[in-house]
Amino acid sequence: MSKRGTGVAFIAIAAFLFSAKYISAAIFGSGVSSWDEELFNAMLSYVGSPLSVCSILALIIGVTYIAWGEYEDFKSKKQ
Repeated sequence: MSKRGTGVAFIAIAAFLFSAKYISAAIFGSGVSSWDEELFNAMLSYVGSPLSVCSILALIIGVTYIAWGEYEDFKSKKQ
């Protein structure tokens, strides 16, 4: 797999992890009869921050791989 493909895969993983945080909070609160913003924020805090940290890390790795692949392509075309 090329560096660009790896970067895109890491960005897709970051998007999945970012959405998994909100989906898991919604599933956690699915039995609640009434919803409001404060309750949803409480459910998000119950889910925690590891998914956010991992999604940011995967995003940084993905962008780095894409930039690396573009740099190598630019370097090879220059020679």
